[in-house]
Amino acid sequence: MTEFVENMPTPFADFGALMGQLPSGSQSAVDEVRARDAKLTKPAGSLGQLEFLVEFLARWQEKPEPTLNNPMVAIFAGNHGVTANGVSPFPPEVTAQMVANFSAGGAAISQISKLHGLNLRVFELALDLPTGDISVQEALDERACAATIAYGMEAIAGEPDLLCIGEMGIGNTTIAAAILAALFGGDGEDWVGAGAGVDEAGLRQKAIIVNRALALHKGELGHPFKVLSRLGGREFAAMLGAIIAARHHRIPVVVDGFVATAAAAVAYAINPATLEHCLFAHVSAESAHIKALKHMNKRGLLDLGMRLGEGSGAALGAVLIKTALHLHQNMATFEEAAVSTRSV
Repeated sequence: MTEFVENMPTPFADFGALMGQLPSGSQSAVDEVRARDAKLTKPAGSLGQLEFLVEFLARWQEKPEPTLNNPMVAIFAGNHGVTANGVSPFPPEVTAQMVANFSAGGAAISQISKLHGLNLRVFELALDLPTGDISVQEALDERACAATIAYGMEAIAGEPDLLCIGEMGIGNTTIAAAILAALFGGDGEDWVGAGAGVDEAGLRQKAIIVNRALALHKGELGHPFKVLSRLGGREFAAMLGAIIAARHHRIPVVVDGFVATAAAAVAYAINPATLEHCLFAHVSAESAHIKALKHMNKRGLLDLGMRLGEGSGAALGAVLIKTALHLHQNMATFEEAAVSTRSV
């Protein structure tokens, strides 16, 4: 962290300061959750990770009685100049079309959110102005990137008590691969995957473009914020902003799949503690996702072979958390149910 503070690019200084002074959560809230959990009609620890999820909520909400009154799924949508290189089987106008589909209720995330009472919000990020093609120029200049991080911080204005972050952006798995390669090492072949469904030729093309971008920007990738501005995109910057803001407003975060994880990886590269209030919802079928999680010493809650994006995995993570909290709040205690406790 000291290294990156000393070399912090000027437009990002305020964000760097926020990432260096982080609320630590409430251990006393966790202790109170554990005290109630010990009284519930079940063997100690028998609900496994469901018990941990309630503790996680309590710690980062800093409440001994955590809530899920306003769980929110935030989808950040952006377009990318890199699509001009044939890295996706879909044209860039699909980004805006899918944004409309989210609002109309026709997408998977729309139906998951409706079924489970999740507040779905979509943030469009200048869809008519794609970022620069990273194989020939920077994606965003530093000031534009910083402004987009700040915009992403506004996502919590609705005061959610759980924030699920996801994205929509044709071509953004190529961008995610480039970011992860720059942060964690390796080349395009190590990080690209099928994305929206490219064939073998498409996969090779994605790797070529990532390698070309890494070579072009090689001398300008010495700081994670520079990686973000040079190789990233608006949805990546906005997701990073949402993660930072959520930490300072005591809002736990659930991160979606490969693309959202690449945004989180920028925070991790600056200060790993920035992600302590984040859970990673699932292990994507995008081949390099599990590699990225391992680099950050994280693991996904679910492994369902999904690679849809659009916050779908994060929303299912929220469903697990809602279930865990419901059990914690509504199960009977041994005393209430007149059930005998262990004799030894």
